Amino acid sequence: MNKKVTEYINSKEKWAQELQVLRSILLKLPLEEAIKWSAPAYLYKGKNILGIAAFKNYFGLWFHQGVFLKDEAKVLMNAQEGKTKAMRQWRFESLADLNEELVKQYVLEAIDNEEKGLSIKPKRNTKPVVIPKELQDALDNNQKLKDQFEAFSLSKKREYAEHIASAKREATKQNRLQKIIPMILDGKGLHDKYKNC
Repeated sequence: MNKKVTEYINSKEKWAQELQVLRSILLKLPLEEAIKWSAPAYLYKGKNILGIAAFKNYFGLWFHQGVFLKDEAKVLMNAQEGKTKAMRQWRFESLADLNEELVKQYVLEAIDNEEKGLSIKPKRNTKPVVIPKELQDALDNNQKLKDQFEAFSLSKKREYAEHIASAKREATKQNRLQKIIPMILDGKGLHDKYKNC
């Protein structure tokens, strides 16, 4: 049992008991428990199989490659129709909704699908990063800032560039620029505070 998963479950005012029951089912299966994306994750041979989480009106699990599950009981849903390709959710509104044998059946099928290599890989964003003039001027005038920015991944560079470019008014662009300069100098991505797992 992963200590951080225990902390996650215990931190939930609502659904803690339900998550513990769901967790106890998953721990009976050949899965490794971890925290990923700030939530409990369950892996098989190092590969993401599913995760569990609590939300305002439900608790549930999601299968990373759920699109390949037969879903004979018709319990899975695509949380973002048209956007999410592989992931599928299974939502529960009470303990009464939780059928241990059915959960095990779906998880074992997901493990089997992983063994078969069934997966949809996310497409990487390959469009070039367009640096807005305001950010480019700041980079050109501060070598340390430029060095830190260049060390970022393409996605982090894109986040910063789009953050400045998306402002409509010049004053807003300048305000945003002044706020992000210390973050760049600290080597932090724009959204790192939300990725604290």
